[in-house]
Amino acid sequence: MKIIVTSIFVQDQDRALEFYSEKLGFVKKQDVPVGEFRWITLVSPEDQDGTELLLEPNNHPAAREYQKKIFAEGIPATMFGVADLRKEYKRLMKHGVKFTMEPAKMGEVTVAVFEDTCGNLIQIVQK
Repeated sequence: MKIIVTSIFVQDQDRALEFYSEKLGFVKKQDVPVGEFRWITLVSPEDQDGTELLLEPNNHPAAREYQKKIFAEGIPATMFGVADLRKEYKRLMKHGVKFTMEPAKMGEVTVAVFEDTCGNLIQIVQK
């Protein structure tokens, strides 16, 4: 068994697609109409056959509440791995990404946290 799709709740699918593709550099894999929303997935440019990230609309009240509460508590919605965190931090800062936590060493890893403009905190980690 392996993970093929994981999702993140977003307030606006178009804005999320723009952020995750243009700022973070993910590649759009699927964009299919599904009722009033779309099935939009992205993948890492280094692993285009790997796990897909689904930009899931937060239109259900439980999804909205969950997203608001973890954001308010400072809990990242997901984590992405990077090879060189300080280099990635500088690249994202140049793209206007707002960090809520600058790179910090925590045991064997270095982490940073940023806002995705769609209601989520995202953690990046270098092992």
